[in-house]
Amino acid sequence: MESLHPRIRILWVAQTAIMAIVLGAVFVAIDRWITAVPTAGLVGVVAVALVLGAAYAIRLYQVWQFELQPDALYLERGVITFVETAVPFVRVQHVDTQFGPIERALGLSSVVVYTAGSRNADVRIPGLPPNRARDLQDTLRQLAVESEADDAV
Repeated sequence: MESLHPRIRILWVAQTAIMAIVLGAVFVAIDRWITAVPTAGLVGVVAVALVLGAAYAIRLYQVWQFELQPDALYLERGVITFVETAVPFVRVQHVDTQFGPIERALGLSSVVVYTAGSRNADVRIPGLPPNRARDLQDTLRQLAVESEADDAV
C-alpha cells in the first residue's frame, strides 16, 4: 500500500483553519446583528473547530492509502466512515492529473480516475508529488487499455 505525501496534511489543516475562521465570522455576525455571543464562547468554538479539524486531517493522512492490484486500483480512506474502494481497470474511462494553486505551492498534485457508471463515477487520489501523479496517471491509463483489450470479445 502506498501513502500520500506528508505535505497533504498542511493542505487539509489549512482547509480546516479556513473553515474555523468562517465559523468565527458567522458567530461575529450573529453577535453583531442578532444576539450577543460571549467572546469566550466564540473563541472556544473556533478553537475546538481548529483542534478537531487538525486531528481529523492528521488521522485521515494516517489511514489514506492506495495500491495498484493486478486487476484494480484499491483505495482505503476515511476517519469516521472507513471506505474501501476497488476500481477495476476495465471500468476506467480516463485519468486526469489536477493541481490547484495551493497544491502547486505545496508541490502536490491529484490524480482523478473517471469510471464507467453513475454512482461515485470518479475517484480522487490527492497529495501526490507531481512526478508520481504523472507516473500513476500513465500507469493507470496503460492498465485500462490493456484490460480493455483483455475484456474484448
